Order: sequence, then structure tokens, then C-alpha cells
Amino acid sequence: MEIVPSPTLTPKPTPSPAPSPLKQPYSAGTPEPTARKSTQPGPGATPTPAEEEETPKPASPSPSQTVQNETPSTPLPTPKKKRRWFFFGKRDDVESIVVQKSGAEEEKDLVPASGDGGISWQYLTPAVRKAIDDARVARNRWKYIIVHNSGTRQGNARIFDYYHRHVRRMPNGLAYHFVIGNGTSSGNGQIEIGNRWMRQLNGGHVHSDYLNYISIGICLVGDFNRDLPTKAEYEALDELIRYLRRRVGKVDGRYSTVRGHKEINPRPTDCPGNRFPLYWLHKSFPD
Repeated sequence: MEIVPSPTLTPKPTPSPAPSPLKQPYSAGTPEPTARKSTQPGPGATPTPAEEEETPKPASPSPSQTVQNETPSTPLPTPKKKRRWFFFGKRDDVESIVVQKSGAEEEKDLVPASGDGGISWQYLTPAVRKAIDDARVARNRWKYIIVHNSGTRQGNARIFDYYHRHVRRMPNGLAYHFVIGNGTSSGNGQIEIGNRWMRQLNGGHVHSDYLNYISIGICLVGDFNRDLPTKAEYEALDELIRYLRRRVGKVDGRYSTVRGHKEINPRPTDCPGNRFPLYWLHKSFPD
């Protein structure tokens, strides 16, 4: 009878417990590489100056550090350099250059006052002549002198200024450069000087921006569809036009052309009135 030895029991391996996520053992292994932020701008994004100018440099690998190579899918556009202008070795960051004239050059562009010429004026008082002479008149500016009537039987520069400024909404007020009274609201033949002459502004008396820029406006108080100008108005107008033609100087070798409003206005008008003698105006002040 054969005796068989009993088999030896092999002990079962005891499984090691899984490490708890809350308690990780410290390891001095290789750190995980940190993903680098892409410098490629997305659609509609504007790269900052640092992103435009900075170029990443590859670092040398070390035994304790792993370097991750990254190739951008799309090359970054090369930023355009701003163009700079240099004058006489200095940078000029000003977009526009303003050239200012010296006092001597500016005076050359102005017409000097010619004085009264030794003439005895009746309606051009010393105060009126001084105000006309004090204006800074540019050369070759005033090509026309235009005569108007107010269309009213009374009025003066102050009344017309209020109407033009507050009713017709004209920022510079009185549309004419001069007003000659008929003895109702101002003296008969009295010459009043408007703000537009003093400051050498465009007139507002002709239906044309270009003509307003080159035309002096003189308004006689009165409705000359029904009446005639007074004798004093004729005489004051004659003196004023003669003085102004000398004061503004010649344009293209000729004195300022004198016209009635309806002779030059682009739109039909009866100003300075159907009874105003335009033939007298043309005879007294030929071209």
C-alpha cells in the first residue's frame, strides 16, 4: 500500500490596498510638463504688443526636466512697423504740420488803409472811416459791392440784426456789412457798420456761398418798389462805395464791380426794388 503525502497549502497573496486619493505618497520623480499657452490669436482678437514682439526660445533639457516641443499650426503674422518721419535728425510724431506766417508775411496779404485822400466827406464821419480802415482786409478778397433795399419803410442795423439773428437763425446776425438809414429809425444818410465788416466775415445777403464770400453788402432802408431813396441815401451810398473801392484795393487789376442785388443773385428777386435807378448806379460806378 502506497502512502501519498498530503499537499502543502500555499498561502494566498494578500492584495495591497489601493492608495487613497486623499493621501498620496511624496515622490521626487520627474514633474509633469506644463502645457504652454498658445500665442496664436483667435478670430477677431487683437494681439498685445508682447504677443507681437516676443519670440519663445527653446530651453536646454536637463536630467530633471522634460521639455515639450511645440510647433504652431499657423505662423504668426509679422507685425508691421509704424512709419516714422524724421526731419533734420529729429522724430516728428505730429500728424500734420501747421505753418504759421510771420507778422511781416501776414501784413503783405493785407490791404493797407489809404486814408481819406484829403477829401471832405459829409456822411463818412471820422469814426466811420476809422472803423472801415481798422478792418484787416485781405488782398483780392472783395470783388463785388452789392446794393440792397430793406423792403421796409423803416429800420436800422440793430433791428435788422435782431431779425436775422433770432428769426432767420443766422449765427452772425446782420446779413449786410453796411446799412444806410432813411431818417426813420436812424439818421437820414447815416452809415452804420455791421459786425461782418468789422470781423471781415462772409455776407449773408446773396443766395450763394461763393458770392457771399467775395461780395460786400450795403442795405438802404426803404421799400423801393413803392418809394425812392432819399437824397441823403444817394449821397451817402455814393461816398461809401467810393471809399470802399479804394479801401479793398483792386482785384485782378480792377476796382470792385458794383451791382444791384437782382443783377447778380442766382434766384429771382426784385431787390433793390423796381424803382431803384440801376442806371444811376452803373453810370456812377462803371466797371
